[in-house]
Amino acid sequence: MYTDVVVIAGIGTVVLMLGFFVGVGIFVMKDQKHQHGKAPKK
Repeated sequence: MYTDVVVIAGIGTVVLMLGFFVGVGIFVMKDQKHQHGKAPKK
């Protein structure tokens, strides 16, 4: 039973990590499109 809980927790952790990285990637893509016409900040 312990192994089942550990496996479920591991899968949940991986899903949350992937969701986080996908969310950050979407944010970066939208931000790049939004900032395309502006001069880069230095």
